Amino acid sequence: MTGVAIDAGTPNSGRKPAMDPAQIWNMSFGFLGIQIGFDLQNGNVSRIFQTLGAEVNELAILWIAAPMTGLIIQPIVGHLSDNTWGKFGRRRPYFLIGAILASLALFIMPNSPTLWVAAGMLWIMDASLNITMEPFRAFVGDNLPDRQRTRGYAMQSFFIGVGAVIAGALPWVMTNWMGLSNVAPAGEIPETVQWAFYIGGAALFAAVCWTVFKTKEYSPEELAGFEAARHEALGVDPVDTTDTRRSAGQFQTGGLVWIVIGAAFAALVLLGRGDPKPALLGDIEIAQELYVLAGLIAAFGVIQLVAGLLRKGGRDENGFMEVVNDLFAMPKTMRQLAVVQFFSWFAMFSMWIYGTPAVAEYHFASPDPVTQGYQDAADWWSLLGSVRNGVAAAAALAFIVVAAKMDRCRLHALNLTIGAAGFAAMILIRDPALLWVPMVAVGIAWASIVSLPYAILAGSVPARKMGIYMGIFNIFIVVPQLIAATLLGFLLTTFFDGAPIYAMAISAVSFVLAAVATFFVTDGTTAMIERQQAKLAEAS
Repeated sequence: MTGVAIDAGTPNSGRKPAMDPAQIWNMSFGFLGIQIGFDLQNGNVSRIFQTLGAEVNELAILWIAAPMTGLIIQPIVGHLSDNTWGKFGRRRPYFLIGAILASLALFIMPNSPTLWVAAGMLWIMDASLNITMEPFRAFVGDNLPDRQRTRGYAMQSFFIGVGAVIAGALPWVMTNWMGLSNVAPAGEIPETVQWAFYIGGAALFAAVCWTVFKTKEYSPEELAGFEAARHEALGVDPVDTTDTRRSAGQFQTGGLVWIVIGAAFAALVLLGRGDPKPALLGDIEIAQELYVLAGLIAAFGVIQLVAGLLRKGGRDENGFMEVVNDLFAMPKTMRQLAVVQFFSWFAMFSMWIYGTPAVAEYHFASPDPVTQGYQDAADWWSLLGSVRNGVAAAAALAFIVVAAKMDRCRLHALNLTIGAAGFAAMILIRDPALLWVPMVAVGIAWASIVSLPYAILAGSVPARKMGIYMGIFNIFIVVPQLIAATLLGFLLTTFFDGAPIYAMAISAVSFVLAAVATFFVTDGTTAMIERQQAKLAEAS
């Protein structure tokens, strides 16, 4: 089910009015700047780290700062924005604050004097971008009726593509059109990268300000009225919109299970490092990364256990514990989509972390970052990102038409399969001039990842908690990044002799798993109607 025409409200119907194309454009325009920031980060941070002395096998663990900030910040910002209302509305204050901080971080990052300063700036930059980005997802859900949500998220995806094209092209343009040098002495960041970040910071701030000052928001009371009218039109009981309440016992049992799994994993790593040391676990750096992963698993269980204890004591209705409750009691559709998102984003982070060193070594035969060949490879990879994202921008507009005629879940599975073929082709194609071909396939998948899951999800969560659920949903972007940062170096070193090109093989497999998981997703609005029908059947 791709949408419901009954949601096409008018100002006097009680249902949420449709928005015209100009309003949807203004509402989504800020994502242009956000994506310029994210793509400058994703396309150049590994390059900056290597320039400042990082080894290839250290890149993944250095990236761990970014997902850690997202894991903490996104649900908190979502919860806060759900409960904010003032002169600038609910979401827009967070757009503006995050844009200011992210722009400053973009100015500072390419001037990092040492590797650890750069790693710290990645932490700050990613946190600021997350403060800005997270409420944008809820913003579309707040403002658009069901039948326009695919269009709204597709428009966001369009601006994501355009922003990424600009960010990807900037270093290449600085070198080939502006005549700046893309090579610098050892330990110094090339001026092409510096100017790309300066321009990106200014563009981010300007684009977000456009959305802040050119759009309006519905008040919480108006949103509650629209939600009630929507449920009435669907024939659904307003108090039974999601299956999000779980018992204290379920929380406690689940928490204990995750704690045991984390402890068992850590014990296996410890035992594996005895004599004789197996190849997989004998390396102390690999073992440390696996300990981090075990600790994250156990921490997940501890939070869930505490949530259960507080729920049992009746102290879970407000503040932070409300966020925890929502995290562990997601709607059915959201739980299903979480699996899809996990494998989708694991694939993308594998590409972002290892794309530059993979192309430099495998296609340009220049793995040393101080050489001209490596820097040319880095510029070419950045430009290929523009190809990928230009395709994504065009594909996003096509989804508006296709999704009206085809089931959104099946369409998403098809797009992910195309993306998997693109990643596999990166290994088969040795001529760097032909790498634009797999980038077209990955671009189609990328457009789908940043639009269709959000359109499916928006109809399955209550309007009053749109922010927190979008924030929690984005955790399933962060968790695969954490696992990628923890495990990718280990996997490549252990199974592929450290060759970064095989990160693309891992990405291909991950996309296939995401495509399979998509077939088990129930569209949000469909799930709501099915629950109501089951409830009526039981009553009769």
